[in-house]
Parts: sequence; structure tokens; C-alpha cells
Amino acid sequence: MAWRGYVMKLTKSELIRTTNTTPRSYRLNPHNQQRCGFRREAKRPDTKKENVIQETKVSPSEASTPAPPPPPKAPRPTLFKPLMFTVGFTGCSFGAAAILQYETLKARVQTAKDEEESEKLLQGPQDMKYWHDWWKQLSGFQKQLILLMSMADDFWSSLTEGQRTVTGIIAVNAVVLCCWRIPAMQRSMVKYFTSNPASKTRYLPMVLSSFSHYSIIHMVTNMYVLWTFSSGIVSLLGKEQFLAVYLSAGVISTMFSYVHKTGTGRLGPTLGASGAVMAVLAAVCVKVPEAKLGIIFLPMITFTAGNALIGLVATDLVGLYFGWQLLDHAAHLGGALFGIWYVEYGHKLIWSKRQPLLKLWHDMRSPGGSRPGGGPGVSGAGAGGRGPGPQ
Repeated sequence: MAWRGYVMKLTKSELIRTTNTTPRSYRLNPHNQQRCGFRREAKRPDTKKENVIQETKVSPSEASTPAPPPPPKAPRPTLFKPLMFTVGFTGCSFGAAAILQYETLKARVQTAKDEEESEKLLQGPQDMKYWHDWWKQLSGFQKQLILLMSMADDFWSSLTEGQRTVTGIIAVNAVVLCCWRIPAMQRSMVKYFTSNPASKTRYLPMVLSSFSHYSIIHMVTNMYVLWTFSSGIVSLLGKEQFLAVYLSAGVISTMFSYVHKTGTGRLGPTLGASGAVMAVLAAVCVKVPEAKLGIIFLPMITFTAGNALIGLVATDLVGLYFGWQLLDHAAHLGGALFGIWYVEYGHKLIWSKRQPLLKLWHDMRSPGGSRPGGGPGVSGAGAGGRGPGPQ
């Protein structure tokens, strides 16, 4: 029994020793064997997270350095100088038109006198014989050239004064359109023949853009409208006054475009020919509102000139409200408003009060104030008083 007790004592002591030597984690975790049986692979260090954390941590030197300020916003262009240019150019246009009309009438009087004297000198029985012999001496090519020139002269004489005037405007627009097709001239064309309030060159393009088209369809449409209404507007205003209205309308419509672009912040280059054409169209529609108009491709549809003007103005107003950018609606609306204003009020305020300027020009041309022989006077309607104002 003694040995048995000794063995039992030894066994208890070993159990106590093994219990004391067991790791603490095993003692505290009853499911340790199960976790060891399904042990997962040790996680690798997440380098991406560490890199992101390291990058987001700013060093003290960087934290002390202030961030670069945002680029300053471009200031909106001021429109005071373009406005002064518009007023000055409009005044000079009508002043030059009045002087041109005076000189034209003076030249017509002198031409009529010269023709009367030449007819007296050429009268006689030998006139026909002289021209018959002269015609025989010409070669075949010279005869064909003279016949061609005669046909061109007959065609030119068949045109109305308004159509002859507008022919020059169409020719200038055609030349500008050809210049747009020359690659070497693209930079100069954008600089001088497009209007942009943010550009350094803002004044000369206000005039030159009135003759500028980039699209052939755009030019044909504008020039067709101008050709159609040219006879009425020139017979209403006269050739010289019409040119002043056309040029002034181009500059004024561009000024409207400048104001709209600056106010909305949509700065960019545009062409200004449509604004001048809209002024001509509006002027005729106001003076002859019952005239019947139609569409060239839809001749069965007709409408009055007054309704056409209302539709065009309404379209431009809607385009401004919704911000349509296909056309320069501000320039269209500015040109139409100027045309309406001029035939209703502007003629009385500007053209009817040109007499002091004509008198000053007359005195400069003839020292002492003496009237040149046979020349037109400067008072009353002698200097050409056509206009839309009530007589």
C-alpha cells in the first residue's frame, strides 16, 4: 500500500507540474484546439493602405507652406469705349452720307449740263456717217467686246437704284467669304472680321463683321433678303442715307451682342452681318406692314410684313431667354430695334437736322459762301430731302 500511495503522490505532483507549465492562452481559451485546426494564413501587411496613410500625412514643413492661390478670374470687359465708338461711328456715318448726297446732286447737275452741251456739238447730218465708219474700222474681237459691254450696261441700267447699291455690298461680302477660305488669313480674319468683347481688337471688328460670313448658305440667305428689300428701302431713304443706316445698324447690333455676352459671361466671336440685314428688313416691314411676303421654297405660304417682323422678333426673344447659341439673337434683336426706331423717330432726329453740317461743308467748298454756278443750295430739299418722315 505504501508504494501505491507513493505512486499516487507522484502522479498528483506531475499533474500539478504539467498544469502549471501549460501556456496561459491554452488555459484561457477552451476552443484553442478548434482554432488551431482551422488556422488562417497570417495577414500580409497592407502596403497600399500604409502608402495612402503615409501620403495623406503631411510633413510639418509642408503643413507650414500655404497652398497656391486659385487662378484669378478674368474680369468682365468694360463696354464704355465700345459704346462711345458706336455713338461716334453712327454720327460720322450719317454726316458722311449727308455730304455724299450733296456732292452727288452737285455732280448730277454738272453732268446734265455737260450732256446737253455735247448733244449740241454732235448734232448734224454727218453724225451717223461718222459712227458708221468708226464701227467698220473695228476688228471682230473689238466688236464682240463692245456688244458684251453694251449688254452689261443694259442689265445694269435695268436694275433699280437700290439693287445697284446692294450689288456693291454683296460683292464685298463675297470677297470676305473667299478670304475665309484662305488658310494663311484665318488668324487675321478671326481678329478683324469677328466681334468679341473679350478680344483686344474690339472696335474695327464692329464694322468689318457687318460684311463677314463664314457659311455660303448664311451669306446667300442674308444677301437674298437684302436684295429683295433693297428697292423699297433705298426708294424710302435714298442711297446715301441707306448706306448710313446699314453701317450704323451693323455697329449697333454688335454693341447689343457685346452687352448680352458680357452680361451672361458667354464670351466668344460672332459675325455681325445679320444684324444689319435685320435693320433693313424691320424698317421696310414697319413702313409697309401690309405688304405680302412669302418663302422662296414655299411660295404657297404668304404672310404680311408686319406679321413676319413680329415672328422674327419673338423668335429672337425666345432664343435669348433659353440661351440658344446657334445664332446671335442679341445682334438680330438689336438690328431690328434700330431699324424700327430709325424709320419712326431717328429720321426726324438725325437726317432732318443735317442742314447746319451741309451749310458748313458748302462754305468750306466755296470760300465766301458764294453758291457755285448751277450748284444745288443747302436749304430746304435742295440737298436731297428723301426720307421716311411725315412730310
